[in-house]
Amino acid sequence: MELVATCLFGLEGILGEEIDSLGYKRIETIDGRITFEAPIEAIARCNIRLRTAERVLIKLGAFKAYSFDDLFEGVKKLPWSDYIGKTDAFPVKGHSIRSKLYSIPDCQEIVKKAVVDSLSEKYKIRIFSETGVKYQIEFFILNDKVTLMIDTTGAGLHKRGYRELSGAAPLRETLAAAMVKLSRMRDNVIICDPLCGSGTIAIEAAMQACNIASGLKRNFAAQGYSFIDDKIWHSERESARSEITAPLTKIYGSDIDPEMVALATENAKKAGVANAIEFTRADAKKFISPIENARGTIITNPPYGERLGDLTEARNLCKALGKNFEASIPSWQMYIITSDELFERYFGRRADKKRVLYNGMIKCNLYQFFKPKKQ
Repeated sequence: MELVATCLFGLEGILGEEIDSLGYKRIETIDGRITFEAPIEAIARCNIRLRTAERVLIKLGAFKAYSFDDLFEGVKKLPWSDYIGKTDAFPVKGHSIRSKLYSIPDCQEIVKKAVVDSLSEKYKIRIFSETGVKYQIEFFILNDKVTLMIDTTGAGLHKRGYRELSGAAPLRETLAAAMVKLSRMRDNVIICDPLCGSGTIAIEAAMQACNIASGLKRNFAAQGYSFIDDKIWHSERESARSEITAPLTKIYGSDIDPEMVALATENAKKAGVANAIEFTRADAKKFISPIENARGTIITNPPYGERLGDLTEARNLCKALGKNFEASIPSWQMYIITSDELFERYFGRRADKKRVLYNGMIKCNLYQFFKPKKQ
């Protein structure tokens, strides 16, 4: 079958590497989504293991549609009864970009009618109670090409289950996981987040260090689907559990706010990685390595200004961080994400590499520093 994994803009390459590592063949990559070939058990495996995906969907088909008649006929031809039973619920939602069919409510109505017609012919009924399992139908129209899918995830994959509460302007878990992956975690190189907030970056780093699957502790919509055997879910979870290891490096998180430190500690316990992280109260402007002469990597998300207090205050913090990091940890690598386009000016140095990423709908830059500052 064909599956579609969606992601935040900018994470397509990282998500593609994850899909490759699971042994599946990529078919198409566009902004925010990757289509790939995989067997049915991949629905469970991908939901449980993909760290940077937002959701996993089953692709039923794709076709061109320039009118509502085209849309209706194309949708009706798809094999809906292979998935949806006569009592199941099948709500419809979707998006349209650069296409003649741009009215989302009208497209929703047409898709719903076409699915009802298709199922009516199969089950010989006209009225559907929709009291059973929910199969969320999603359409995506891009340049007049319509793709129809069924969501297997439910709540987005960034909702790991460990972070019920968070501080202001939280970093999405999938983005934090991507930042950790980009840092290329290595043995005997400690990871530090001196502005840890509710602990998301440190926790995602610890989960990767311990090889804990990101979706191991949560449920998914497709666990109720009749065409996926419960044994598949059980087998995939047991396989993931068997691969958990001791952490390959130590993770440190700190924050000036003691309430955030307490919250981060509690979140780490829920994630099962409390033993892999050391959280402390500390001022990031006075950061020093928690281990003398250690090799380390900073991965952090300083206040953006636009969402957390005053922009001037945020920039003054970045200026202080730049001076302190240059003095206390000059040889460390750093991965710093912010939406402030003038970050490098206030941090006091140009990044060795810059990558555009999105935290939800907020455009950010990931500033990557690999070498000591040139004097």
